[in-house]
Amino acid sequence: MKLLLDTHVLLWAAGQPDRLPAAARRLLDDPRNEPIFSSASLWEIAIKSGLGRDDFQVNARLLRRGLLDNGYGELPITSEHAVAVDGLPPIHKDPFDRILVAQSMVEGITLLTSDPLVAQYPAPVQRV
Repeated sequence: MKLLLDTHVLLWAAGQPDRLPAAARRLLDDPRNEPIFSSASLWEIAIKSGLGRDDFQVNARLLRRGLLDNGYGELPITSEHAVAVDGLPPIHKDPFDRILVAQSMVEGITLLTSDPLVAQYPAPVQRV
């Protein structure tokens, strides 16, 4: 199963695996599952790191290289993903989370999130 990691789950998996919820760890440790990151997450990390956010002190270039080197798939943002955001209910205002939800819907990929708001979307989302 393909698993799209939301930004926080991605950061935990890459740099703070002890913060990963047990359910996420089980899914990521299962060799039948394919972890995927979105270019939206790297965009979010680059922006928030540049703003000096303590929870985003990661070099996005190094993170991307490390993810690819460790077998993660990369999902670019397409125009189909962008226009799918328009059909989402107004559950969450964060544009990065909304594009991740749209990507999961368009691609039919399960989005792993720890955010209870994101988990409310009528999409293939799993809260961990």
